[in-house]
Amino acid sequence: MSTSKDAENVGPTIMLPPVLDLAAADTLLVTLRQSLAADPSCRLDASNVEKLMLPGMQVILAAIKSSGKVQVVNPSASFCAAFDDAALSWVGNKDAAPAPDRAREGDPQPDLNEVPTQSQTAQDEAPVQSQPTQECGPQTDERPAVKRILTIDDSKTMRDMLRFTLVDAGYEVLQAVDGQDGLDLLRKERVDVVITDINMPKLDGYGVIRHLRADAGYDDTPILVLSTEGDQKTRDIGRDAGATGWLVKPFDPDQLVEIVRQVSP
Repeated sequence: MSTSKDAENVGPTIMLPPVLDLAAADTLLVTLRQSLAADPSCRLDASNVEKLMLPGMQVILAAIKSSGKVQVVNPSASFCAAFDDAALSWVGNKDAAPAPDRAREGDPQPDLNEVPTQSQTAQDEAPVQSQPTQECGPQTDERPAVKRILTIDDSKTMRDMLRFTLVDAGYEVLQAVDGQDGLDLLRKERVDVVITDINMPKLDGYGVIRHLRADAGYDDTPILVLSTEGDQKTRDIGRDAGATGWLVKPFDPDQLVEIVRQVSP
């Protein structure tokens, strides 16, 4: 994967390889981190891309989300088709075309159970009370505690992308490499939201959800499934196990952050 310095002072240009699979995505991630650490602006030349797989798409989306100065240039037909098939947009500059409509018929959609959160219920039922006048006095710098999210996925690339996205949105992120690792971590740490894959070694996502729902300490913790599986049967299994919501990979970084904020305001 080659990198060249652009003469027009718009940052380096990274030439994407013809095949952007899992191995190439890992290499691209390292290259992007090094490049963006030195210069926040960067161009991704996609003219040679012939095959673009999910991990590569996720790295590109995360890079665009993390910096408003990362742009894709010279996209090949195969590059555009891969993003169109996933109903995602790789556009990073403000003058480009808007993202595809994710509400197209047949596209996988995030699935959130329509159950009000405890805070919403309390707001709806609580009577309106007048607030006492506060006396002037010294102000303390009390900042809200940073919310903690556990991500469980056996793909290192996906874990990196989740961390990239969620840390950028202001969350503290803990990570586990499979379902059993996630449960072991939760015995020692408390989190506000769990995001889990389904197909993993040792213990799958369904097992994680069932174990947590049987634990009084996590019976009402939001659990989001993030999986390549998106058919109604697998969604129903997740819902019956106790999942709060379901998203399909590759994820849209902005959409993921918005859903996390919905389930844990």
